Amino acid sequence: MLSPPAWPRGIVRRLQESLADTPVVLLNGPRQSGKTTLVRQFATEQRPGFIRRLDGAVIDEVQRVPELLLAIKLAVDDRRRPGRFLLTGSADVMALPRVADSLAGRLEVLSLLPLAGCELAGQPSAWIDALFSALAAEKAPPSPPPDQAAAQVGEALEKRVLTGGYPEALHRSSEKRRQAWARSYLNAILQRDVHDIASIDKLQSLPQLLTALAQVCGQLCNYTQLGARIGLDSKTVTRYITLLEQLFLVRRVPAWSANALARVVKTPKLQFLDSGLLSALLGLRLAELVTNRTAFGPALECYVYAELLRLASWSEDSYELFMYRDKDQLEVDVVIANGLGQLVGVEVKATASVQAAQCAGLRRLASQAGDRFLGGVILYDGIQTLPMGSLAGRPIWALPLASLWHSPPLP
Repeated sequence: MLSPPAWPRGIVRRLQESLADTPVVLLNGPRQSGKTTLVRQFATEQRPGFIRRLDGAVIDEVQRVPELLLAIKLAVDDRRRPGRFLLTGSADVMALPRVADSLAGRLEVLSLLPLAGCELAGQPSAWIDALFSALAAEKAPPSPPPDQAAAQVGEALEKRVLTGGYPEALHRSSEKRRQAWARSYLNAILQRDVHDIASIDKLQSLPQLLTALAQVCGQLCNYTQLGARIGLDSKTVTRYITLLEQLFLVRRVPAWSANALARVVKTPKLQFLDSGLLSALLGLRLAELVTNRTAFGPALECYVYAELLRLASWSEDSYELFMYRDKDQLEVDVVIANGLGQLVGVEVKATASVQAAQCAGLRRLASQAGDRFLGGVILYDGIQTLPMGSLAGRPIWALPLASLWHSPPLP
């Protein structure tokens, strides 16, 4: 396994661009996702003289010292020039009181999530940009050669998903040690980092809530029912989920909708931001998946959602991720929308083959989105790229899941 500094990070180009024209840049993301390693490497190796140009102001874990933000604002207002301050944070600093107001117009926020598959493969990719471009031109989307895809199916895919993308987990020698690290990591976050951003009661309920959320990952979440299982009311559950979002553990995925779509379900779906942490909470084991592959489905969907978030964080265009579900229970796992409002639907299947019946959700999305629908893909545990016909005149493709990490590199 490569050592962490050898993993190229897709966000580097965006970081360089931001520091070239913005006074304050914040690299935000979960603890141990590689922020400090990247900032140290960026400051001392890739950009000689970087520290001098910043006046020495590289500040790690800024959420612990929010009082510094006023001083940063005053310093920037006194001498406004690009790249003066590079900050990192292990909580959503922009959600903290005073931060958004104090640095409005002076700050750009970038996200560094745990390692993406293409980063682990040594070549950060432009998969989402390439996908939109291909579907708009009615060409085949980016996909790996069958021999590359063949090495990433079945048990190899399961191991990738159950491991997740945290560098420390990737360095553990066995599944048992990886899951022990994940449990220790989560315990530290809930016991220590929560206090950096909030003052809450019933702290002992957070581990129970996190485990309960793992059990409904990928589903629409009824907060009243969920809270009743662990003795919390729905308002408290909502507040605690917001806290877990600020710590980059979970994300509420909003439903895609357009005007007058009366049949669309507006309740958000809940996803974890790392499939390795989710797998540890659920106690998933590779050996058990041989006879119970159904349990793999939610973990795989979680992995793909997090992978798309990572790819979107450094893409050329701006993208948002949604889900789609209507009152007939037809759904699409992920809906990617670009800055123009054009859509691509993504279905995730833990199967080695695909059928036309698996396009039902995409068909409904296409009918509702109209001209905004560029096409759809079904990501599956196979090796071939297959045309699946068209919906509303737009192409649908089945792609190997390996296409996510073996596709055109960043320009």
